[in-house]
Amino acid sequence: MAKKRRKSKAAVTQKKASFKLSKKNKIILGSFLIVLSIALFFSFISYYFTWQADQSLLTEFRDRNAEAANLLNKFGAAISHFFMYQGFGLASFVFPILLAVTGLYLFLGLATKNLWSKWIWGLLGVIWVSIALGFFATERPLLGGLIGYEMNDFLQDYAGKIGVLLLLVFTLIIILVRLFNFSPEAIGNYFRTKRDSFKKEITPEILDESSIELALEDEPEVKIDTYTHKKDIPPLRNEAGLDVNLPEEEPKIDLEVSKVSVEKEEKDIKADKLVKDFGEFDPRLELGKYKFPTLDLLDQHGVTGGITINQEELEENKNKIVNTLKNYKIGIAQIKATIGPTVTLYEIVPEAGIRISKIKNLEDDIALSLAALGIRIIAPIPGKGTIGIEVPNKNATIVSMRSVIASKKFQNAEMQLPIAFGKTISNETFVVDLAKMPHLLMAGATGQGKSVGLNAVITSLLYKKHPAEIKFVLVDPKKVELTLFNKIERHFLAKLPDSEEAIITDNTKVINTLNSLCIEMDNRYELLKGAMVRNIKEYNTKFKARKLNPNDGHKFLPYIVLVIDEFADLIMTAGKEVETPIARLAQLARAIGIHLIIATQRPSVNVITGIIKANFPARIAFRVTSKIDSRTILDAQGADQLIGKGDMLYTQGNDVTRIQCAFVDTPEVEKITEYIGSQRAYPSAHELPEYIGEDSGTSLDYDISDRDKLFRDAAEVVVIAQQGSASLIQRKLKLGYNRAGRIIDQLEAAGIVGPFEGSKARQVLVVDIFALDQLLQNESK
Repeated sequence: MAKKRRKSKAAVTQKKASFKLSKKNKIILGSFLIVLSIALFFSFISYYFTWQADQSLLTEFRDRNAEAANLLNKFGAAISHFFMYQGFGLASFVFPILLAVTGLYLFLGLATKNLWSKWIWGLLGVIWVSIALGFFATERPLLGGLIGYEMNDFLQDYAGKIGVLLLLVFTLIIILVRLFNFSPEAIGNYFRTKRDSFKKEITPEILDESSIELALEDEPEVKIDTYTHKKDIPPLRNEAGLDVNLPEEEPKIDLEVSKVSVEKEEKDIKADKLVKDFGEFDPRLELGKYKFPTLDLLDQHGVTGGITINQEELEENKNKIVNTLKNYKIGIAQIKATIGPTVTLYEIVPEAGIRISKIKNLEDDIALSLAALGIRIIAPIPGKGTIGIEVPNKNATIVSMRSVIASKKFQNAEMQLPIAFGKTISNETFVVDLAKMPHLLMAGATGQGKSVGLNAVITSLLYKKHPAEIKFVLVDPKKVELTLFNKIERHFLAKLPDSEEAIITDNTKVINTLNSLCIEMDNRYELLKGAMVRNIKEYNTKFKARKLNPNDGHKFLPYIVLVIDEFADLIMTAGKEVETPIARLAQLARAIGIHLIIATQRPSVNVITGIIKANFPARIAFRVTSKIDSRTILDAQGADQLIGKGDMLYTQGNDVTRIQCAFVDTPEVEKITEYIGSQRAYPSAHELPEYIGEDSGTSLDYDISDRDKLFRDAAEVVVIAQQGSASLIQRKLKLGYNRAGRIIDQLEAAGIVGPFEGSKARQVLVVDIFALDQLLQNESK
């Protein structure tokens, strides 16, 4: 059966291929149809003048001696009688047109897909015209042909003349709507345009007579100060009869300014209220009297009334943009301004035929004409048919943290970890969910607002989440940026069991903390597996509903947010020891509620590697110094064109959004942490799982009999070089990395080299070969 179907399909394709016309045959057939259409056209025209004389010859068509008065003789008389009298009357003129169009398509080798629709609509038009002409015929005339006459006679027997007339009108509306896009608005616009043009022709626009001054002496002179003239206004004549040739006025482009949205502040912070319900477990009851920070702790920086619109600045920038593009012969059909806190977006619609790349290449020229830093061209704007030009405002408006925290968009956000970054270019609060990012990568040059951005992220979460719901792991290699959050250690911070300070400033402790988070991740996945759920939200919902037994190890799982302020310093000192656990957390930790926020001032490829970028789709770029840095962090240009002071670009794998980061000052952070820290807290910070590193000595080999055969040779290499590293042993003894690593551990256990110190070489504890011999002899006794 399958073979038969294949054969039948092959036969059909062969038949289709056989009917396909070659190029030569298309030219021949097309020529024939064009000639036939011309013949029909002239025979139809001639028929209306000669049909009475040719009536008697219709029966004598075979007589060669008989001649007809039609231009195409007996052929024309017969074919025109068939179409005009027995067919559709005047509507038959559509057939030569359809044949001519079909012939041109074939002759020129054009695609014939649209021909079917032309023939269908043409035949419908023929039928309608024939019936319409037959409606007005009292006897059998030639207007609608015999078909039109008989169809009218048939329809009027059932619907009467009024019914047939209504049917014709309804059919005409269908044809006009489907074929010519007919609409009442189009008719109104047409008559309105005609009326306006008629008024302009009658009353040409002329300025005040005082604009033309005449000074007549021996010979008349004409002096023109100001004038306005349009193309359709005839030349004026002065009193002396001299023509005044006025130059054409340039078309004026109006600037449309979009309405600035002003968000009202919420008076009360809408954090989740404590519910005293003994049916469900509430982890917040342990700190049941905890009070969320209030708005009074945040300052209202800048102007409280929103954005001030400077109409002169808008008009000036608009004119400069239009003139700059005009110099390069780029016309603008429309321009619109959207005012933001620090940047105004000018959306332009170029005239037809303008290439987008031509405007994109004028970024520096527009910046020069506007004398402004931070010009950024978006060509085109995603989701719109416009091109955007972002121009910094002369007087920027500070976006306060209070304004975004108090906004309805943040207060009513139904998100797991809502973060209010700031305000967009349309002055709307920008709120995202950290749980859906799921990790965030931040980069920017020194002093461009990166640390303030981190404070804005942490502040947003402090205003929205209870201490039982979220914990922070803060890594601050600079030792001064995140120390303000020490006061909330027992409320919101997490640390290793033996750590004295919750905020990690020592790079060697960072490695242990990251590996501890990996252990926490694995433990949480085991809990999710036992609870038969897929993510932390489902797990906590099930635990609150008391469907999980704490005796089986189940407990409420708070979100953990790891914040690293200067990632480049960690990569320089620890390298792979840091990158590997971070990559593992970034790949797997989303479902169990561990989220990473990494910031760096050096967005170079050796710091932000491919593994890091692949697992951090959400990225923020403050101002950077070069286009290369911008591509590294965003995979696109634009960050080098920012103006600093919190001006940033945010992307989550698709569109890039320009945001003015909310400003939260150090005294504000101090007031927030003091407010939280003065309340009743947990006995200690949230403890992470204990991590025993390979450098602690607990897993080292102390059995002399299990030492590597090359242990003695490796010890001599290390003592002679006074440098303890696995790579040195690899090179000198030509070993693999794993074997060299085991020998290094054995040398440490023997007391020959010191403990692990990150990327640095281990300290050699034996000064020379003699001391080495003494040490090994004492071990053998």
